[in-house]
Amino acid sequence: MTEDSKPNIVLVHGGWADGSSWSGVIENLQAEGHKVTAPQFPLTALADDVDRLRHVLDLQDGPTIVAGHSYGGQVMTALGTQAPNVVGLVYIAAFGIDEGESLGGLLSQGPPTPALEHQFVDNEGFVWLTEDDFVNHFASGVDPVKAKVMYATQQPLSGSAFSDEMGVPTWKSLPSWYMVAQDDQAIPPDAERMFAERMGATTIEIPAGHLPMVSHSAEVANLIESAAKAVPVTA
Repeated sequence: MTEDSKPNIVLVHGGWADGSSWSGVIENLQAEGHKVTAPQFPLTALADDVDRLRHVLDLQDGPTIVAGHSYGGQVMTALGTQAPNVVGLVYIAAFGIDEGESLGGLLSQGPPTPALEHQFVDNEGFVWLTEDDFVNHFASGVDPVKAKVMYATQQPLSGSAFSDEMGVPTWKSLPSWYMVAQDDQAIPPDAERMFAERMGATTIEIPAGHLPMVSHSAEVANLIESAAKAVPVTA
């Protein structure tokens, strides 16, 4: 595959994070000759985040792989049947829910996971994570110094994101890949396996916490690169 024929890569960060969470992955993908975009998402409402993703996709000059982490999977799944130029989806410890489901509905099926156990809602309806839950559980497996920096820069997620119901998911019409984080303390690993299985995703598992793009950036980049090599691309 020549550099000109490589698909573009768009990376979608999750809640309580920003585009810089993909830094290590970006370095690896750029070294392989990919055009990579990791925009900042407002996290003010699912519709706002989907609009931002569509805006970024409109700027791509050809076939594009979209990779999402955690809530970022919700955003790319909500593209639905209107995903021009998108040729593949890569879920990194991400929500891959089905039509009629919501994040809150799924998470309420069991006790709160350690990363989300003490989340709190501010007066504007945004959800935050406490420092202990963020550093020790949400970012488990990440160097503690880096985890504290990520905590300091966390972007709160709108509470409405938990109640929004999914329409027709994008993964029903596009090939998908999934990375299960075996030590995830935010999304139960068995839920990730369920997402991957029902979408028929090409699946790998790694011994990582909820932020594999930070703690295992090379492995995440390799999975995205595998997806890029597998999809049809017109030079």
